[in-house]
Amino acid sequence: MENTTSGAKGLLQKTELLFEYGRLDVSGVDVAPIANPQVRLGNMKRQQNPQLPGLTEPEAVRHYVRLSQRNYAIDLGMFPLGSCTMKHNPRLNEAMARLAGFADIHPLQPQSTVQGALELMHELSFWLTTLTGMQAVALSPKAGAHGEQCGMLAIRAALDANGQQHRRRVLVPKSAHGTNPATAAQCGFSVDEIGQTANGRVDFADFYAKLGDDVAAVMITNPNTCGLFEPQIKEIADAIHAAGGYFYCDGANFNAIVGKVKIAELGVDAMHINLHKTFSTPHGGGGPGSGPTVLSAALAPFAPVPLVVKTANGFELVENASGEAEQAFGRMVAFHGQMGMYVRALAYMLSHGSDGLKQVAEDAVLNANYILASLKDVMSPAFEGYCMHEALFDDSFLEGTGVTTLDFAKAMIDEGFHPMTMYFPLVVHGAMLIEPTETESKNTLDGFIASMRALAVAAKSNDISKFDHAPHLAPSKRLDEVMAARKPVLKYV
Repeated sequence: MENTTSGAKGLLQKTELLFEYGRLDVSGVDVAPIANPQVRLGNMKRQQNPQLPGLTEPEAVRHYVRLSQRNYAIDLGMFPLGSCTMKHNPRLNEAMARLAGFADIHPLQPQSTVQGALELMHELSFWLTTLTGMQAVALSPKAGAHGEQCGMLAIRAALDANGQQHRRRVLVPKSAHGTNPATAAQCGFSVDEIGQTANGRVDFADFYAKLGDDVAAVMITNPNTCGLFEPQIKEIADAIHAAGGYFYCDGANFNAIVGKVKIAELGVDAMHINLHKTFSTPHGGGGPGSGPTVLSAALAPFAPVPLVVKTANGFELVENASGEAEQAFGRMVAFHGQMGMYVRALAYMLSHGSDGLKQVAEDAVLNANYILASLKDVMSPAFEGYCMHEALFDDSFLEGTGVTTLDFAKAMIDEGFHPMTMYFPLVVHGAMLIEPTETESKNTLDGFIASMRALAVAAKSNDISKFDHAPHLAPSKRLDEVMAARKPVLKYV
């Protein structure tokens, strides 16, 4: 595109750093000087001006609006990221979360003044345990990995209470999320990897061979990270229980089975639930995260405080490990802190109902299989057969073209799509993991499929121009991501 005098290109305005056009010697507002200001930080008094750029209000507003025009968002288009479930956040949920009784409360308020909020948390707990068939739920974990930690600490507490302190080995599949082994190690366990079969499932023979009287638990994602359901899940649960251990299920992909399967019936003892993935609360920058952990009857007594209980006088927040929480393994956070996420998740559940949540799972799986069926003749599925909520391809269809998974993903940006998840799971070479979610229409999926097919055909036809140094049409061209990670520029000089 031709360069312009202004630096803008059509309606896409030139964007500079605030430090590049703001002045350090002026301010965008008039503030009267403070006479004899009191310093309350002792010898920590600032010695120089903070060197912040002065901007007018229009300049500040325009800066961030211009940045937003260069960013991708769920309100702009489809996010095909696999294993992340980036889906539409219904505006009804947002309106409910902004009600003053939920948005303006403080964690240190007297419990008598937040009875409505406590009742909502109690109601959310009821539906989470009902949907999973589990005995109890800890609402306090702040995200998925935090929920994993909650489940594994409950398992450790149960083992210790039963005199099983020697059980400190955890079995983790080769295809697991990286947080699984990391969480196990952080909780004081050693990690023993389980192999994977050619069809993308847990190698049951390897799992069974590694059982022993020192095994504390097995951590399995189901549906797994390859987008496949583990058909031997009940056998795995029975085997780990027979060996004296517990079954931790990574609930990252619960949206594929919500309303269809009660995970308690699969033999699960603990599972975290990402509210952003299954129940539509904002993900990532829209956060904060929330990863409630449901627990079986065997682990329920060890759930962390605080927890909400219903009494004759209303709802109460149990803060200490005493009474009915006597065996709680402790406290994970100072406060619950995710009230807005609780409200959004419950609003989503109530607006969908049991039949709607069941349809969520059915549509998520239907959409993923539609993409798989529509692209398998030009791309290469990583495994045979149907998938669950996400379709996984490897890079064998690109062999001999000179095009890599990264090149393909960057070319997707020129087509107006956020790239799929690349190079994950690690057990698949050049992995391309696509999760359409249940909120995308057939019309949107058809447009995505058409673009993917066109790119696959171009790669096989040696039309390298589409991929070489792509993206070509984005505001920022291809960056040196390795250099950015190893030598980040953390301040403007």
